[in-house]
Amino acid sequence: MADVMLKIEGVCKSFGPTKANNNVNLVLKKGSVHGLAGENGSGKSTLASMICGMQMKDSGKFFKNGQEFDPKSPGDAKKNGVAMVVQELGVVGALSGAVNMFLGEMDKYKKGPLVDMKAMEKDAYQQFDKWNLPHVPLDIPAGQLQIEQRKVMELARALNADPDFLVLDEISQALSQDNREVLYKFIKKFTDQGKTILMITHDLEEMVEICDTISVLRDGEVIDTRASKDYSMDELKRLMIGREVSGDYYRDDQEESYEKTVILEVKNLTVPGKCENVSFELHKGEILGICGLSDAGIHEIGNAIFGLEEGRRGTVTVKTSNTELKKPGDMIKTKGAYLSKDRDAYGLMLDTGIGDNLIVPSVVELSGAFGFLNPKKTKALAQQASEAFEVKSSGLNHIVRRLSGGNKQKVNLSRWLVKDLDYLILDCPTRGVDIGVKAYIYSVLKKAKADGLGIIMISDELPEAMGMSDRILVMKEHKQEAILSRTTDFTEEKIMEVML
Repeated sequence: MADVMLKIEGVCKSFGPTKANNNVNLVLKKGSVHGLAGENGSGKSTLASMICGMQMKDSGKFFKNGQEFDPKSPGDAKKNGVAMVVQELGVVGALSGAVNMFLGEMDKYKKGPLVDMKAMEKDAYQQFDKWNLPHVPLDIPAGQLQIEQRKVMELARALNADPDFLVLDEISQALSQDNREVLYKFIKKFTDQGKTILMITHDLEEMVEICDTISVLRDGEVIDTRASKDYSMDELKRLMIGREVSGDYYRDDQEESYEKTVILEVKNLTVPGKCENVSFELHKGEILGICGLSDAGIHEIGNAIFGLEEGRRGTVTVKTSNTELKKPGDMIKTKGAYLSKDRDAYGLMLDTGIGDNLIVPSVVELSGAFGFLNPKKTKALAQQASEAFEVKSSGLNHIVRRLSGGNKQKVNLSRWLVKDLDYLILDCPTRGVDIGVKAYIYSVLKKAKADGLGIIMISDELPEAMGMSDRILVMKEHKQEAILSRTTDFTEEKIMEVML
């Protein structure tokens, strides 16, 4: 057993009547990447959080390097060489990146009543350089960083403790393609030193490629463990979900198809330092993908169209009503909607119920006499949206924060799609959701397209953009490089050539 880093014996964890983990037994070897596959709610993150001291197990045992290991807190786990990058964003937004990296260790940077911020930033960047991670700004509030930058910072922070066991919970889906390559190089360097990674990702192709061993969880139980090379994609999906899943859940047509009617016209859209002279038309019944490498400016385009970016120049016009969009409220008035990549921060009210979240975009339509909400209409709409989009919950009062990532995104989408929309902007619509929910979201988008909805889909995942889009706008270094057609241009090599 000298080559075993972590052994898990009979671990159980319940939340009321729900068994999140039931008699889990696993062996994770030194110098390896061990993948955990499973649907949202299968118990992956619960197991990882217990290993890292974020939650206490009900029963069972952990053994690390042959010694029993029972962390009572993340700090306790850290002292034992265990660190984690969590699925949901784990930063204090009001504090700088450097302070976030050294929370709990500030005393060593104190000089009397002051804190030596320069020394703190210097030490932080040494961690970035040690593991060849791209630098992110550490002197501004962490809440102002892009999701991708925050994830890189969280990884560097986890490495501060020099762990020999690292949990990566859905980190890659927040990263663009070039930073995924950085992550993969880091993983190899880390495991080459005899250290171990427990990797949770919904990108199954990535999991098979990166992991040495994969364990499948379903309903809190380990139902299979084997070498990753011994899994086929279809078999892995079947084991995760418990039924056959079609290998191709994207569009099955190979040609761009949409109506001539232009819904949205963007002309010379510019936000200094973020995007320059972006111009395109969105047609009725079209899915227009937007792709690019990290810092290419793809996510800023969505913000700018919505009206969130200061200093925006150029015009965004809804052609169906000849209305120019200048501020966020204009989009809602013109039968449009925008879903941010960061659904927790900018989409959902996490500490309120599903029902309240579902009705927010429709409060005007639901208002009765004197502006008060009509309780009967309100409940009916919330129930309709919840049932139509198959949100798994205990009811409309279920707190959103307690939902899985996939069900959070269903709530986020359904509250807009129950409205009569003409156009929809989606930024990374399947980030942090499992294979089953992904397939469901794609089916919803295909139906919406067929019904004439114009969709802008910003995506860090090239297969997703290629699989769903009629055309793809490719960004490079904040500039619009090309608009490529599904009919003639959709090969990964051609799109990557334009990106690079």
